[in-house]
Amino acid sequence: MARIPYVDLDKAPAKTREVFEILPAKLNIFRMMAHAETNFRPLLRLGTSILGEQKLGGRFRELAILQVAHQSPAKYEWIQHVPIGKAVGISDEQIAALERGEIDANCFDAEERAVLAFASELVGDVRPTEATFDAIRKSLSEREIVELILAVGYYMMLGRLMETTGIDLDEAAGGKVFEQVRRSGGKLGK
Repeated sequence: MARIPYVDLDKAPAKTREVFEILPAKLNIFRMMAHAETNFRPLLRLGTSILGEQKLGGRFRELAILQVAHQSPAKYEWIQHVPIGKAVGISDEQIAALERGEIDANCFDAEERAVLAFASELVGDVRPTEATFDAIRKSLSEREIVELILAVGYYMMLGRLMETTGIDLDEAAGGKVFEQVRRSGGKLGK
């Protein structure tokens, strides 16, 4: 049971209810985020821009998000992003390796391992080593590196919100949210 009650949508401010009208799923993470009324829309806009507008490839993004979820640990985030990961081409073997914490497993290519090491060091050490940074520069542009840092930071923040408030697990509906974001070109929550 959540440590803070979810926002009651019937009693929520009109602007909050408007946002929920366009969401494909009334996930507990959104119902918890809605307590921060002035941050709710901007947080959704940032999340949808990460999911739908970044140059960073979806496979790299989802590998990093799953690494954040595993390392945080944020089970809710993991459950919601496994289907998104599969939708962008992450294999069951890769998901199983991430779940075991094996970011250098043979099922990952050199670029994927670089992304995973970078995400892991961001979560655990804040600043990746020079060797890890050099490896990521071989695979990603400067824009993509900054987008990766922002994606990791955003999902670290959500993981901490989820874990601190004890959000109850929802069925995996992250795929529905991702599909709507993809169809709308990253416009969800505006």
